[in-house]
Amino acid sequence: MKYVSTRGLRDLGGFSDVLLMGLAPDGGLAMPERLPTLSPDDLEGLRGLDYADLAYAVMHPYIDDIPEADLRAMLRATYHPDVFHSADITPLTPLGNSGLFLLELSNGPSLAFKDIAMQFLGQVFEYVLERRNEELNILGATSGDTGSAAEYAMLGKARINVFMLSPHGRMSAFQQAQMFSLHEPNIFNIAVQGVFDDCQDLVKEINADTGFKARHAIGAVNSINWARVLAQAVYYFKAYFALKLPAGQQVDFSVPSGNFGNVFAGYLAKRMGLPIGQLVVASNENDVLHEFFSTGVYHVRRAAQVAQTSSPSMDIGKASNFERYLYLISGADGAQTGVWWAEVGGGRPVDLRGMAHWDEVRASGFVGGRSSHADRLETIRRTDERFGRLVDPHTADGLLVGERYARAGVPMVCLETALPAKFEDTVKEAVGRTPPRPERFEGIEELPRHFTVMENNAVPLKAWIAQKLGQALQATP
Repeated sequence: MKYVSTRGLRDLGGFSDVLLMGLAPDGGLAMPERLPTLSPDDLEGLRGLDYADLAYAVMHPYIDDIPEADLRAMLRATYHPDVFHSADITPLTPLGNSGLFLLELSNGPSLAFKDIAMQFLGQVFEYVLERRNEELNILGATSGDTGSAAEYAMLGKARINVFMLSPHGRMSAFQQAQMFSLHEPNIFNIAVQGVFDDCQDLVKEINADTGFKARHAIGAVNSINWARVLAQAVYYFKAYFALKLPAGQQVDFSVPSGNFGNVFAGYLAKRMGLPIGQLVVASNENDVLHEFFSTGVYHVRRAAQVAQTSSPSMDIGKASNFERYLYLISGADGAQTGVWWAEVGGGRPVDLRGMAHWDEVRASGFVGGRSSHADRLETIRRTDERFGRLVDPHTADGLLVGERYARAGVPMVCLETALPAKFEDTVKEAVGRTPPRPERFEGIEELPRHFTVMENNAVPLKAWIAQKLGQALQATP
């Protein structure tokens, strides 16, 4: 399997190459040159597989440069009950007789869905770097959960350093404590004076400096990394089989989404042959994606326009993975995708109304909805009262919007994004009590914190990274 860029550059190499690459040299995102599909008989043959074997079946067509035995061993080490505290890895729980189901994705080390893919990245990064005798310096951006998931996955990895950017003062107290309490020689936390989109833009700007990127072996763990998206596609298959539906019957998914990676993984599963009907994109007050799927206009928000909300991991005004979606609905036209993303970069909207591409969007099964602070408080309260289940505010957004689009006779699977303990202030406001947390996280907010506050500027950030790596910053050629 060869990979290409969403902006037209061909032959980026194989899976291991794009794993370490982050952004493509032309600024685009890596995509496989084709999407393998499963016939109905192929799909039925996957029923009954445990999570690790299912992950191999879904992922190996995209990973033909790692021997089968090695890939299977990594997947078994990743998707193990000792890591995810469940034999099912991602248990599926019905919410009474409502037709709604909760896909539990938050049983991993950092209590967020990002662990599902990030634990695999930790394994495969280490494997590829060891084989190549190389080192990698990961530069990432987080609105809350990616950071802790990445850092927990990379702890103790001798060939990997992690430089994680987060928006200063915009994460929950628990999220900050999870990241900033780590005091490890290969973990560096940088709190950027700005919003998540500023952090994301810094990552892209530094990746675009090919000289700096090459000298300092810069890689990525955000959902711009294809391996993240691929690993996340597996739990859509797992949920479908857990429902025990007749062959071919549709299932709908509702996904809280800010950067579009989690729900794009569902679209990948659909394109591979999983009988998904609707993909419901649940937004908070930062409703860029809801606006697009409702109107056909994708208009990013500038940093000053991004609201600070009670579902902070979705406080995003520009969804990076949306570029992959535009690429696919364009018919894998890298030139067209590049034009659209240049419009986004120039502050202009992508307007598909009246174009054939809008017909592709409407046929792809995506719909959108939004939630407010009052909505999510009511949804947390109602879910607790009706089903005896506490959920975090992002999951509440997904439940609220998912219920709006629920169809009679079609299961609606709502993706859990984090345990409520990570957002206890909002949950307590909703139900009047503090949500429980795993014992290993008791008192985490009182631990010493280790982070550096920096301005929103790539120049001093690059100098700081170079200093931490003990290398002299050289002028970009």
